[in-house]
Amino acid sequence: MSITSLLLLALCLAFVSFIIGRQKAYAVASRNGGTRTLHSLPGHYGIMVGLWCALPALAIIIGWKLFEGPIVSSMLDSAIPEAIHAKGDKAVELYKNEINNLAASGVPSGVPSTEQDASKIGAANRLNSLRSYSAIALMILTIAVAVIGAALAYRKIKTDTEARPIVERIVHFFLVASASIAILTTVGILFSVVFEAARFFQQVSIVEFVTGTKWSPQTAIRVDQAGSSGSFGAIPLFMGTLLISAIAMVVAVPFGLMSAIYLAEYASSRTRAIVKPLLEILAGIPTVVYGFFAALTVAPMIRRLGDSIGLSVSSESALAAGTVMGIMIIPFVSSLSDDVITAVPQAMRDGSSGLGATQSETVRKVVFPAALPGIVGGILLAASRAIGETMIVVMAAGLAANLTMNPLEAVTTVTVQIVTLLTGDQEFDSAKTLAAFALGLMLFITTLVLNVIALHVVRKYREQYD
Repeated sequence: MSITSLLLLALCLAFVSFIIGRQKAYAVASRNGGTRTLHSLPGHYGIMVGLWCALPALAIIIGWKLFEGPIVSSMLDSAIPEAIHAKGDKAVELYKNEINNLAASGVPSGVPSTEQDASKIGAANRLNSLRSYSAIALMILTIAVAVIGAALAYRKIKTDTEARPIVERIVHFFLVASASIAILTTVGILFSVVFEAARFFQQVSIVEFVTGTKWSPQTAIRVDQAGSSGSFGAIPLFMGTLLISAIAMVVAVPFGLMSAIYLAEYASSRTRAIVKPLLEILAGIPTVVYGFFAALTVAPMIRRLGDSIGLSVSSESALAAGTVMGIMIIPFVSSLSDDVITAVPQAMRDGSSGLGATQSETVRKVVFPAALPGIVGGILLAASRAIGETMIVVMAAGLAANLTMNPLEAVTTVTVQIVTLLTGDQEFDSAKTLAAFALGLMLFITTLVLNVIALHVVRKYREQYD
């Protein structure tokens, strides 16, 4: 039985247990003068029985799958010839992979051509047998644990059993666990990036990486291989990232903010109902479509315009990528700012109008200051989106790591280089591949600094309203 089928079976048993538990609660209530004699609602008793059925079964499934692989692998060691063991751990792992592939694709029939093939076929047959026995044992154990858990909870259904607190404690535990998983995932990502970045900085000086002005990560993988030693100065990448992001924000912030003010303060309800969904459609367009638009339409248009006034414009320019990226993130600024402006209490507008202020003065001097913290948050989200964009830059700005602030020249960004460094088969012991993790760490630090600056701005300009 597959893991999906087993999970569905556990959920079905839990649902049946819920129904039986609720019926038992009604039966207990009818013998003692009605449901008011119960400590909790009958549904709480049913949920309690269902949880006692499902949770142990799910714990068994998860624990079994975590330990099944290592245990089966250790049991398979006896089927591996001693000659393979003598070659070392890598040879054993390669042999196990061949056995796994053979077991997954189906053991061929007929007489094996060599003794090694016969050994592999025998090991594959044993592996399939172990997996079959494991699946049967897991199914039996899961059903047994689910039934026992449901039976124990079923016996606890009495008038004085506190079913609701039990259910609430379990739900509270899962809520805390869900929040903890999100936090631990972030911590895990950070530590994995820091660990690999530390390996990179053991090969390349952090001073060279942070202050270097030339980026050429091509290196020789082996000692006997001819190749460049590589240059890992990250300043051109971060300058390109900031340049394209700045152009995008110059496009997105004015248009997005003015669109939000119009929709929230000036547009009629009918116009708002039509314009806002149309504006938010921009957020649903795939970035590769924006990339095609930038490469095939915007970049040639900018180049022709530059030639007409005597400017030299590259075929792939930061201006083209930044402009299209700004169009892409307009909905982020507009939608969030619109929600924040709409949330400003109407009484503040009425008070401003009562003091003789015009609508534009009310927007500038009352509504906008009140909504400023939320607007800054929306702009920060848009900036993070711009910094992390990859596809548009690849198609419209190119891969050249040029150290320039000229928006008419080709540049590249940190995210593009991370994708380039990790594309294809890579050696994770080389500085070239590990440079991607160092770039990721620096990008994380840059984003963190932007968040700190934004929080400082919000605290400084936040106004308190009753």
